[in-house]
Amino acid sequence: MQADMPVKPSLSRRSSGVLLHPTSLPGARGGTIGAEALGFVDFLADCGQSWWQMLPVCPPDEIGSPYASPSSFAGSPALIDTDILAVEGFLKKAELGQSKEKALRAAFASFRKRAAREDKEDFEAFRVREAWWLSDHALFFGLKDAHHGRPWTEWDERLRRRDPARLAEARANLAEEIRYHEFSQWLFSRQWQAVRLHAAARGVGLMGDAPIYVRHDSVDCWANQDLFFLNEAGAPTAVAGVPPDYFSADGQLWGNPLYRWDRHRETGFAWWVARLKACAERFDALRLDHFIGFRNYWEIPAGETTAIKGRWVNAPGDELFETVLREVKGLEIVAEDLGVATPEVIALRDKFKLPGMRLAQFSFGGAEKDWPAHWPERCVGYTGTHDNDTTRGWWEDDGTLNAQRSAAQAEKERRAFRRALGREPVLPSWDMLNLVFRSPANTVIAPMADLLNSGGDARMNRPGTVADNWRWRMEPGMLTPRLAGRLALLTGASGRAPDPE
Repeated sequence: MQADMPVKPSLSRRSSGVLLHPTSLPGARGGTIGAEALGFVDFLADCGQSWWQMLPVCPPDEIGSPYASPSSFAGSPALIDTDILAVEGFLKKAELGQSKEKALRAAFASFRKRAAREDKEDFEAFRVREAWWLSDHALFFGLKDAHHGRPWTEWDERLRRRDPARLAEARANLAEEIRYHEFSQWLFSRQWQAVRLHAAARGVGLMGDAPIYVRHDSVDCWANQDLFFLNEAGAPTAVAGVPPDYFSADGQLWGNPLYRWDRHRETGFAWWVARLKACAERFDALRLDHFIGFRNYWEIPAGETTAIKGRWVNAPGDELFETVLREVKGLEIVAEDLGVATPEVIALRDKFKLPGMRLAQFSFGGAEKDWPAHWPERCVGYTGTHDNDTTRGWWEDDGTLNAQRSAAQAEKERRAFRRALGREPVLPSWDMLNLVFRSPANTVIAPMADLLNSGGDARMNRPGTVADNWRWRMEPGMLTPRLAGRLALLTGASGRAPDPE
């Protein structure tokens, strides 16, 4: 490490950060990893924050969810900043008002005609270096375009079964389209590395998020069919979800194909090692979503319309994490252990000394031992996550605004919150943040919407629903000096500010 570089953040030291997906950043052309992202890193550093946590940065699905990506190794082209492309000469100013897709295709056309030699060489080096995943990614998206977006199970049988001769033919016929998708990933990689380098220089760690499962209609599933429970036609025979819980009386039917863990074991968990190594290239820490599924998972027969009729099945978490932690370096892992965390799940988490998660909103529905003041050091504490209401929305909901809790439960939680505070809340978002920041948890993360005291309309996701999720964005000018000062004061007062350089 260079002498002038800040100490790299660690989940084992007392620190804090902010949860904000890049799509929620302000900007004339949507939230991106351009100037607004660099500015957000500066805001975090100036407030004494050590972490920027975000949702998965892979391409989202049709409704915007990054947890159902068609390509889990790729970066989302929607996050590419087109203003940077104009500065770099890939776009004309008049082309900036187009949709992201049209702008990227215009940039590709410009690149093919008049790119500088060093850019062409860098692109070719990227293609070679990342070919182990990029080749299938670009071919898959080229084929999706050629088939008007139809799922891979509806392609001709030779493509579906990945016949080598047919794939070679497709690569030849779709060469230009394949190059375009490779080009988009190259642009994402360049801009991402700029953000990561800037964050490292300011002492801010990037914390990513990896869904445990992949989408059925994805390059991951198409290119690795033997690793999933699929029938001869490529359709899942069993799918993932969770049983009835706080979020849904019918459980959550995710529909993702389930892993054939026996096949993964035979390969030495090669796909998982590759996936997490790719995450280590982008992030300093990683929230591993639905950690419970690495010990036991809810298997739902294909064709069910709810998640009620499922069963618990064991998974080889011990073998997997022994391999992953041996092979993947430089990546700290957070176990998202919310839900039915059985003693076996807790034992798996603790065996590998992984911090779990604690949510203040959930804690006030339980016993006093669950409150933030009693959290363990080895955990990451939150007011709530992207799946929760904002804290202000949580406080204002008396059990009539959503169906996830009764009026009696809402009042019980509010009474517990008052007791934990020792008074009536004045500004519930910041009162809860104060409890979380002063907790024993080594790492705490504040959702940006709570820092802004936003109401329920700023909620990012309502599990079990598909409408109006993943859309919240900040307005320009929200990162005020007053907000920065208030967050810095709380961070310092709770002993979470980084050590002076």
